[in-house]
Amino acid sequence: MLTVVVATGNPGKLKEMQAYLGDLDWALQIKPDDLDIDETGTTFLENARLKASEVAKALGQWAIADDSGLEVDALDGAPGLYSARYADSDQARIERVLRELEGKANRRAQFVCAIALARPDGTIALETLGICRGEMLTDPRGDGGFGYDPIFYVPDLGRSFAELSPTEKEAHSHRGVAFRQLMPALKTLNREI
Repeated sequence: MLTVVVATGNPGKLKEMQAYLGDLDWALQIKPDDLDIDETGTTFLENARLKASEVAKALGQWAIADDSGLEVDALDGAPGLYSARYADSDQARIERVLRELEGKANRRAQFVCAIALARPDGTIALETLGICRGEMLTDPRGDGGFGYDPIFYVPDLGRSFAELSPTEKEAHSHRGVAFRQLMPALKTLNREI
């Protein structure tokens, strides 16, 4: 069984990765708390590569990382890389985006998720980028999910991310898209290592 370090300090993200990677014979573990990686990239993919590579080199183990966020067209792609740091809480982040969108007709947006897998020497073995297009609502809807989910509306589904069941969200989200794109290559790689 291959041990792969998830380059995060968030136990929730570890659990989420375990769900997506359950078909692989991998033992996933969270990175040590004292191993901090500065996200200095200028894109989600650069940050995912950086986190995976640095954790892999520091521990001498395979590492997987993701970086994700919300990009709103009318806000020139904001909050973007700063999605998690756009305000102090989910509620404050939602309020800020809605305030900044007041009076704007263009409500198009997308969630982006970049994933990178690094070898123990830090070289990137695989990477992908998943995108889910949608629109920003004027008011929150739904009680599920987290972050910007209550104001991110998917027209094809007729609901916000916060109105979807966890299974529906997994099937349609940016992270779900990214993992579905990556799984065939991960399964091939898994047989080779």
